[in-house]
Amino acid sequence: MMNGNIHSVETLGTVDGPGIRYIIFTQGCLLRCQFCHNADTWEIGTGKQMTVSEIMDDLMSYLPFIEASGGGITVSGGEPLLQIPFLTELFKECKKKGIHTTIDSSGGCFSHSKLFIEQLEELLQYTDLVLLDLKHINRKKHITLTGMANDHILEFAKFLSDRKVPIWVRHVLVPSVTDDPEDLQKLGEFIGTLANVEKIEILPYHKLGVYKWEALGHEYPLKHIEPPTEEKVEHAKLMLTAHWNKTAKH
Repeated sequence: MMNGNIHSVETLGTVDGPGIRYIIFTQGCLLRCQFCHNADTWEIGTGKQMTVSEIMDDLMSYLPFIEASGGGITVSGGEPLLQIPFLTELFKECKKKGIHTTIDSSGGCFSHSKLFIEQLEELLQYTDLVLLDLKHINRKKHITLTGMANDHILEFAKFLSDRKVPIWVRHVLVPSVTDDPEDLQKLGEFIGTLANVEKIEILPYHKLGVYKWEALGHEYPLKHIEPPTEEKVEHAKLMLTAHWNKTAKH
């Protein structure tokens, strides 16, 4: 069976998809998000080598809890789409067991290359849900925030929409960085152009991963920023949802 480069596994996760989730964090990412709480997943080709069989054997011991909660498996990262053949083999095995499958992706490695599209099309046949992390709608601000433009990421969102793949849009709310009202309006309007959005989630920025930056010898760029208040998180969600609904109706 095929090997995957795995950073870590969380056996009973509750925030990355419906129900209780068996969560795999893959190793490797192309983005360099300033708020990343898993900076130790960036390096490509490292991590622990695990086979699909090893993962399935471990997952099965938690299946009663997963099934009772309406949960499943979520593959996050890092960026899981850097390892599509591995994901496809894993999800095929999951579907044989009737397990709900979710990918948590930023779309940062999306490409229109023939091979990538063919592999992605096959993977999506076995994918029930995509958690799509949209970091910023403004191209210049996205480059500053992540080190990469967002054109191909928005194209990935359209790609999923065209194929009616269910998605939950996620947006990390960082005070003074991703909470500008005009940007939130434009993001909500973009979400409204997608045909497959089931839910919007606002993820409040936090500093829980700062120690990982320090351990890697990197200076954390947002150390001066404090997490948003609950009121600001709720306000941002209301704004996004309002513009999503308004655009979707036209």
